[in-house]
Amino acid sequence: MSPADAQLNGVNLQVNGHSNMEKGDEMTLTVLGCGTLGIAILSGILNSLSSLNSASPSPSPSGTATPTIAQEDADLPPRVPSRFIACVTRDASAKRVKTALSSHLGVLQILQNQNLKGVQLADIILLACKPENLKDGILRQPGMQEALRGKLLVSILAGTPVESLEHNTYGLGDFAIEALEDRCRMVRVMPNTASLIRSSMSVIADPDPPLSPAQSSLVTWILTRIGRVVHLPPYMMDAATALCGSGPAFFALILEAMADGAVAMGLPRAEAQMMAAQTMKGTAEMVQNGQHPALLREQVCTPGGCTAGGLQVLEDGRVRASVATGVKTASVAASRLGRGEKGVNGPR
Repeated sequence: MSPADAQLNGVNLQVNGHSNMEKGDEMTLTVLGCGTLGIAILSGILNSLSSLNSASPSPSPSGTATPTIAQEDADLPPRVPSRFIACVTRDASAKRVKTALSSHLGVLQILQNQNLKGVQLADIILLACKPENLKDGILRQPGMQEALRGKLLVSILAGTPVESLEHNTYGLGDFAIEALEDRCRMVRVMPNTASLIRSSMSVIADPDPPLSPAQSSLVTWILTRIGRVVHLPPYMMDAATALCGSGPAFFALILEAMADGAVAMGLPRAEAQMMAAQTMKGTAEMVQNGQHPALLREQVCTPGGCTAGGLQVLEDGRVRASVATGVKTASVAASRLGRGEKGVNGPR
């Protein structure tokens, strides 16, 4: 067992003056369909827990314990997972998980074609499979409803609202599902591809009825291991999908175009790409620090200067309108995908 595993296995996080991982109180998180995003989320959680527990309480010369990072983390939920299960179907997927999370295998169990067992052993389930796997019955196999009973399921399935998750699990109407005693609580979240470097912009669709405070703080805590988090009403998820889910592709296109222009004027490709990326990153950080994009643009745009000339060309080319229309189009497509439609990007 690695040192990181030793810290996590039987971990004793000190929260509000008492241990939240007392005997019999361990929490297990199972990832159903542990692919790229599932691995990224697991990695973020495991690395975060290792960091938290590397600063465990140690006696001071006066005999008192020094504060831990966990004690100072006001956002830490009352309970966090200490055991993890990754469910996959193929040998190649199992090997990929094992390689990516090799330093945490002491607290991570990899199950192949054993989704039911993974859910039975779990307290919280992260549904990270492909959306088509939902229609294929990943939540409808015999025994799954009972295994999910009273648990929390967090879905990162693109374009899949909670209603669809519930219908594919229980096969009942809305009122019949609401009447089920101790049914599984389901919440839809949407991380993006930057989860891979723990810089995701993740969106949580506020469930109705709301989760318990402990459940809500746990979901938020999990997603903040891979970046920033915002809570929005479910009806805004399609627009959020277009902005945050599709956004990296839109920004990549703009970045690539800027690098292309610089290469055309003589800059080497590698340097042009690096410079464009850093410029985009720095601009984004200035906005995150409170600068309004319009004011930032005006600060750079001196009268009669080169920036003014370049911006005029971009405005003449309707870049602003085209980007905004792209986001709106992606939002409509996300809504149609959520209704199960196909060919959503066909002729309009």
